[in-house]
Amino acid sequence: MRAVSPSVAVALIALALSSTAVRAAQRPPTPSASAQSTILINLNTATVAELESLPGIGARTAERIIEHRQKSGSFKKIEELMNVRGVGEKSFLKLKPLITVAPPKTEPAEQPVRR
Repeated sequence: MRAVSPSVAVALIALALSSTAVRAAQRPPTPSASAQSTILINLNTATVAELESLPGIGARTAERIIEHRQKSGSFKKIEELMNVRGVGEKSFLKLKPLITVAPPKTEPAEQPVRR
């Protein structure tokens, strides 16, 4: 085995550090845990565009989710998403922290006036 001169060793270390810095600069920033936990997509009210913002959900799958919601009624639990063609267990596990099934908001019923 050949010995490497100190100047070559320093150059190799500098090259390795600079390429690591370049790779880190090219990565998109990851949202903080608090930002991820506050923005949930409600499967019962989401639009096609909102559904498409989810990882792995394209236009056709988003349309299928809405069709399923219209035919079968609102989702009762997020696991029901796997009943939609195109969403398997692997996809669901990626989506699980990003979705919710809160009931759609409705206008409060007017209270009768008592006399």
